[in-house]
Amino acid sequence: MIRVAAIGDIHLGPGSAGVLRPAFDTLGDCADLLLLAGDLTRHGTREEARVVAEEVAGLPVPVVAVLGNHDYQSDQPDLVARELAAEGVHVLEGDCVTFDVRGVTVGIAGTKGFGGGFAGRSATEFGEPEMKAFIRYSRACADGLGRSLRELRTRGCGLRVALTHFSPVPDTLAGEPPEIYPFLGSYLLAEAIDEAGADLAVHGHAHLGTEHGMTGGGVRVRNVAMPVIDRAFAVYHLSPPTD
Repeated sequence: MIRVAAIGDIHLGPGSAGVLRPAFDTLGDCADLLLLAGDLTRHGTREEARVVAEEVAGLPVPVVAVLGNHDYQSDQPDLVARELAAEGVHVLEGDCVTFDVRGVTVGIAGTKGFGGGFAGRSATEFGEPEMKAFIRYSRACADGLGRSLRELRTRGCGLRVALTHFSPVPDTLAGEPPEIYPFLGSYLLAEAIDEAGADLAVHGHAHLGTEHGMTGGGVRVRNVAMPVIDRAFAVYHLSPPTD
């Protein structure tokens, strides 16, 4: 059994340094890796990113992250990612990483993702240039996720996890005002996950949402925004395939 710990929307800053570290120090006893589902900082500054980096530095398990909209606020996501990478965090955007966990190759594919809405109530690539650009960006994120998941399949991964900030399904948004669903996720992410295949999808962003959901293709989806799971991290168990 592979144990995947995950948390998103921790929104750390200088005043919250050390808040999560005691819980993270227990990960070696209960998890095989830690996923960070975006919105790691409050305003996406280098100073805030340094706090996050120190919070996860030297943990007994690998750490994989995607950025969230808050991490883009100061228009320096590359600096945020660089601070995290300096402490060994694998920051993904349209790419993937693999780990050998007790003889099982576990692959993580990641993207921030973007909005646009869900089947029947979604924006389309039509009309004004601004609307076209919105959906093209959302599609590009989903395409990157799909490519990365397919790459993991070619690498022979026994387990594959899709890590995003925005949600791939409306299920895990239940509790949020329906009017803002288009700004919380996109069905394009779910299409990419179902077409390429995954064993679990993890996201954040929806603070008032619900933890459990599923894609149309039957992939488990989990909203790990901290206000939703109400703890330092949740742990999900994945069973490797048997020959």
